[in-house]
Amino acid sequence: MGIIGKLRTTTGGVAACLLLVGLTLGFASASSAAPTFTLKTKALPIPGVAGTGDILGAGAVIQVEGKISGTEYGGYPPPLTSIRYFAPAGAKVRPQAFASCAPATIEQSGPEACPKRSLAGPLGSGLGVVSFGSERVPETATVQPIFAPGGGLELFVDGNTPVSLEILAAGHVVAAAPPFSMEFMEEIPLIETVPGALDASILEGTVRVGAAYRQGKRTVSYVTLPDSCAKGGWLVKVELGFLGGASAQTTYDMPCPAGRSRR
Repeated sequence: MGIIGKLRTTTGGVAACLLLVGLTLGFASASSAAPTFTLKTKALPIPGVAGTGDILGAGAVIQVEGKISGTEYGGYPPPLTSIRYFAPAGAKVRPQAFASCAPATIEQSGPEACPKRSLAGPLGSGLGVVSFGSERVPETATVQPIFAPGGGLELFVDGNTPVSLEILAAGHVVAAAPPFSMEFMEEIPLIETVPGALDASILEGTVRVGAAYRQGKRTVSYVTLPDSCAKGGWLVKVELGFLGGASAQTTYDMPCPAGRSRR
């Protein structure tokens, strides 16, 4: 898996990379690892597409809000280096039904130059901490999911305050053993601010993944929720890796939607 980066600094540093959650369903807390993290999510309707959202078997935008806590790295969590998300059984993705955007196009001209149907979801946001010498400064950014060639999922991070940055992270999806359906894998690059300073730490982020369009009377969706849900909800698992070898892992039973199964 490669990480393709294009960084533009306006104040002599590079800002933090957002929490890139490859598509996480559920609310989770890692109780035995330091640092700790929490994730919570919900299925939302896809803008402009009726019949989508928190409905069994329907297409949806998966909104993930993640937070990392810790003081092991200059008073903040260590830099995030990897994310592995295991999707619940029955969840599906359909990247072949959408256009893709080459990394070179994004690097040269930004997401605005990509085909319309290559945008994999609404804009998200994030917060990190960058270093200027011994000073730690918060950095805000947006995150845009984009369909990558070959069925992957790119995340384009665009930061403007207090520094300007552009980061493109590439991930991929593989089959997972039961009780899961898929594993989303991301590697997060270390982000150096100024020479000799601490790398950026990630504190929180919101990522929204899910797109759809109408084809005649049919809705074509990227993410489709499972069409059934056992008592207790959908089981998901998330594993995070951090600089220095620390890790955090947790599982969560995501509550079942109230909607009926679609046919």
